[in-house]
Amino acid sequence: MGSFIKDIRSSVRNLTKSKGFAAATLITLALGIGANTAIFSVVNAVLLRPLPYAEADRLIVPWGSKGEMQYQSVVSYPDFVDWQARTQTLEYVAAYTSSGILLRQGDGEPELISGSVVSADLFPLLKVTPAIGRFFTRAEDQRNAPAVIVLGYDLWQRRFKSDANIVGQQIRIGSLSATVLGVLPKGFGFPARASKTDFLRPLAPALGERVQRRSSYSLRVIGRLKPGVSVSAADNEMRSIGAQLEQQYPDEGFRLGSKLISLYDAVTWGSKVPLLVLLGAVGFVLLIACANIANLLLARAAARQREIAIRAALGAGRWQIMRQLLMESILLSLAGGALGLLVASWGVRLLVATSPLDIPRLKDVGLDTTVLVFTVIISVLTGLFFGLVPALQASHADLQDALKEGGRGSAGGPSHNRVRALLVVSEVALSLVLLIGAGLLGKSFLLLNEVRPGFEPEHVLTTQLSLSKSKYPEPGQQQAAFADIVRRSESIPGVEAAALIYPIPLGGDSNANTFQIVGRPALRPEDKPTSSHRTISPNYFRALNIPILRGRSFDARDNQQSLPVIIVNDTFARRYLAGTDVVGQRVIIEGETGDDATPPAREVVGVVGDVRHESLDSEGGPEYYVPYTQAAQSFMSLVVRSSISTPASLSASLREVIRQGDPEQYVGTIQPMTKLVDDAVARRRFNALLTGVFAAVALILASVGIFGVLNYTVTQRTQEIGLRVALGAQTRDVLRLVLGQGVRLIVTGLGIGLLASFALTRVLAGMLFGVTPTDPLTFATVSLLLAAVALLACYIPARRAMKVDPLRALRYE
Repeated sequence: MGSFIKDIRSSVRNLTKSKGFAAATLITLALGIGANTAIFSVVNAVLLRPLPYAEADRLIVPWGSKGEMQYQSVVSYPDFVDWQARTQTLEYVAAYTSSGILLRQGDGEPELISGSVVSADLFPLLKVTPAIGRFFTRAEDQRNAPAVIVLGYDLWQRRFKSDANIVGQQIRIGSLSATVLGVLPKGFGFPARASKTDFLRPLAPALGERVQRRSSYSLRVIGRLKPGVSVSAADNEMRSIGAQLEQQYPDEGFRLGSKLISLYDAVTWGSKVPLLVLLGAVGFVLLIACANIANLLLARAAARQREIAIRAALGAGRWQIMRQLLMESILLSLAGGALGLLVASWGVRLLVATSPLDIPRLKDVGLDTTVLVFTVIISVLTGLFFGLVPALQASHADLQDALKEGGRGSAGGPSHNRVRALLVVSEVALSLVLLIGAGLLGKSFLLLNEVRPGFEPEHVLTTQLSLSKSKYPEPGQQQAAFADIVRRSESIPGVEAAALIYPIPLGGDSNANTFQIVGRPALRPEDKPTSSHRTISPNYFRALNIPILRGRSFDARDNQQSLPVIIVNDTFARRYLAGTDVVGQRVIIEGETGDDATPPAREVVGVVGDVRHESLDSEGGPEYYVPYTQAAQSFMSLVVRSSISTPASLSASLREVIRQGDPEQYVGTIQPMTKLVDDAVARRRFNALLTGVFAAVALILASVGIFGVLNYTVTQRTQEIGLRVALGAQTRDVLRLVLGQGVRLIVTGLGIGLLASFALTRVLAGMLFGVTPTDPLTFATVSLLLAAVALLACYIPARRAMKVDPLRALRYE
């Protein structure tokens, strides 16, 4: 123990003697370890930390796939009830769907709050207990049961000032008065990917008549396995129940899911690979930094050969010398790790602020105990990594040569040079892999930015509108209220057009229905085509500049008394109505009437261009539009096209004219339509930006490493170079000598890096758009860039060598 403390004291003294070296090393380590800690904190929160539910490993969800698209399956309420009744492998099964509702009570103005409507079995399924009050039961989760609600903890604190007497009180939500039964525990969120949970309400009352419709797919399901039951056993049972239901209801739609997967896999799907790629990228940066520091330590150890030889002559063994040098490396690394925690705390805040909102559990990211342990471990390993080779080299120093009078002491032997060369080659190879990955992601992001969504978002403002059903209970009243809002919006100077839509493009919501085309043979339920659909007002296509390819848009003649009409997009027309005169065809939208009766056929009156409603990186599928005057609803989005260059300046006027018609009217955040487009590429931008930053740092570190090695070589070979010049060597010969050494290192590193890139970039396949993982142009461009920067780093020491004075060099030492 005493010798250990002596080593620490000696290491501290030696490091304080080399303040410049110590400072440069600490800064490099702080950045490298800090960046790794920051990224790991996100990985820890999203991928490593268990889900915040009791025995979460037993929670499963049905999962579906269509091509490369993966998604959590949706089911109908009758299918859910039958599955719940027949399962023998699941302890509980619960259904839910996300919901938003207007809160008109508590401190502040009306607020659109986010939550879910859930079946009563969700609470025992998740083994959750209320903070105060109780949860609703199966008896309260019936179609015509009185309205009840469970509040989220944060909402209870914020809007109701943590009032414990709130239990049993009536609050106004939307057009209802609901009784507050209880409050969710602090920190509870559901679904697991939800950014917040303001409330939970019973499912059956919210669905209304849809509880009877087996063809209405809108519910997600979660189950808890019975103890000892495997996922595969439950999966086989689900398929068996599905086959029974299909035989029992041959004329109805049916869908439970393709397979069962764990809730953890469902939550982390789509985030795992990008986060691990970022962790790998920042790990590469740390490795390159370690290689640089190892080179510095090799040079420092060579300069300390005389000191080390004296220690050995006085009786210090090789292990003692190695231990001393390793102690210095580990102390540097631990100090760098401590500074890295400060960098990481700042980096975590920056990551959370700039991260796309669709990364799950982002609010849980922080520097917890796991992250601190990771930092300590990576600090120690880093110190060992960059300190071990220099310590080995120094401990094997030639004692007799180092103690010679006038010995150079810092010459370093061939083994030193081979190690330095190997480190530089590694730096170049790692940098190339990182640069190519960043190049592929950057090119992918640029190509995605060039994709037009099918509409023109520039100069368009949008906001959410929600009508009070108690004030506007009838469809005609809702239509009149929305029409008044559109009319008032268009009266604002500078507004070209205003319209309504639900769901709004790139807003994250979608609707889909099965349909049949009049005059075509009847299809089995599983073979019926499905199409997304939107409810819009006249002028919508004009407001977003969506081209009308055939026929007409909706207008005033399309109302409740007129013939039901529909407009389809180009993909719908080509896929389902090819070879016909599309305008005039008739389509029956199933489930449109809300009961078992067959709805009236809608006549196609127009064909419009495709719009990428779901995301920019997926082609728009078949889609149809119906006029809001024939499909009334109380929630819509308003889109307003402006003729002025700064449409955001119209926000106050827009909110004012909407409130003029109804002072209590809820108006959501007014934002540019371009923000929805920007948010749609946020994850790809985040990945490309971070990888690009790491690649740039790697490029700088690699260049510094090449420069350092060659500059050190020139210093050691000054006498040799002077002798060559004295014997007649020309400037170009000296340049060739130094550059040749650097070029060999660069070419070797590039070759290894290219081979590694061909293998590793395939991991990025799912993160790319319009680019292959082995894109030749990216590989060539990045390789040339790295080669050019590396050659510049070689040229500076070579130019110094060209200016060596032979007389001074021959007198060197």
